[in-house]
Amino acid sequence: MEKYQIIPRKFRPKRFAEVAGHEAIVITLKNAIANEQLGQAYLFCGARGCGKTTLARLFAKALNCTHLSKDHEPCNKCISCQEISEGRSLDIMEIDGASNRGIDDIRQINETVGYAPNKGHYKIYIIDEVHMLTKEAFNALLKTLEEPPKNVKFFFATTEPHKIPQTIISRCQRFNLSRIPEKALVEKLTRICTELEVQAEKDALIQISHLSEGSLRDAESLLDQLICFGKTPITLDLTREIFGLLKTDQLFALDEAIHTQNQEKAFELAKQFYESGRDIGACIDSLLEHFRTYLLIHLGHPAEGAYEKKTKNYTKEQCLTLLDTLIQWQQQMSKTPFKRIHLEMLLATLVRKSQNISLDHLISRLLELEGKGEGEAPPPPPPKQEIPAPEPIKEEIHIKETKEPPKNDVHPSKYDTLIRFAAVELEGSVNQGN
Repeated sequence: MEKYQIIPRKFRPKRFAEVAGHEAIVITLKNAIANEQLGQAYLFCGARGCGKTTLARLFAKALNCTHLSKDHEPCNKCISCQEISEGRSLDIMEIDGASNRGIDDIRQINETVGYAPNKGHYKIYIIDEVHMLTKEAFNALLKTLEEPPKNVKFFFATTEPHKIPQTIISRCQRFNLSRIPEKALVEKLTRICTELEVQAEKDALIQISHLSEGSLRDAESLLDQLICFGKTPITLDLTREIFGLLKTDQLFALDEAIHTQNQEKAFELAKQFYESGRDIGACIDSLLEHFRTYLLIHLGHPAEGAYEKKTKNYTKEQCLTLLDTLIQWQQQMSKTPFKRIHLEMLLATLVRKSQNISLDHLISRLLELEGKGEGEAPPPPPPKQEIPAPEPIKEEIHIKETKEPPKNDVHPSKYDTLIRFAAVELEGSVNQGN
């Protein structure tokens, strides 16, 4: 029976065209091969699972391929390509920087760097997590890295480039690999499901891409876990259940509680979330993603699934308020031992905060109303009443008339009291000039 191979290894790219994302980097590497403008060292930086080591292996495979295609892709059929793919090539030495980080390990490289390649055109050293090397090891590598033999190349991969000395970085061509876009992740997962003949909903694959945070290896591992569960088709609710997230109907039930201001329903949902055994932090992550989806729809992004009909229950300001509340409570989660009470009060706060009007929105609305009222004619002044002079007083009484306020004085806004009241109620402040 054929030995099982996990998805991240089975579907590892064997050609540059199979690399998800990083188009600019792929074009640069292929042009370097085509124009024979090869550097002595290359540094691949990026987050976990974004393809650093994969690109280094593909580049090494293309440099030593004996039947390179017209578009500079490795053939994957020659002896060199097969040995590199199986990890048994004598010309490609992969070194783990975490376990071979001392000066003695670098001295061994310096002693063997002068030997000619076994079969290929180049002898290539791939050092993964190169930032783990000690300061002395980096210093021992400097001279060899600056002037290696013509048939020797160094490929470095790291997740923390700031820990690498500038003397090393200045001797390398540096490539910064970004997180893989969600669209590219979904396309790759779809191709994998098609090849494995596994039925999966697009919403489920989108959920996997959200959980992977731009890491293709993480996304493939999560898909592998779902396939091992053995239930098809792979749906969104199944994905949420396996990874401890809230189901779609539970999230929509919370929407209904918020829309109807039903505090009792909020406490009931908090009880369900807690007794289901789900991690409270994962519940908050689900809520953050839930209200973020509503916000993105308000900002013009295409709707996902049933969210299009539910979006009308929230305004953009409400989504921002709820997201801000969730972020604040998430930061407090690790500080309290009372997880259940924390979750109950969080849901109750979401129900209450959804009806709050932001201070900025209230002030802009009041100023808008004031602007509409500026064109109206002022109310007529009250009629003057004549004051009769009393008969018994003989001396003349001089009545001092009050001066009218100068025209250039600024009359206080008729909404001033209302604005100040709103500011106090919303725990804000309004500076009004006198």
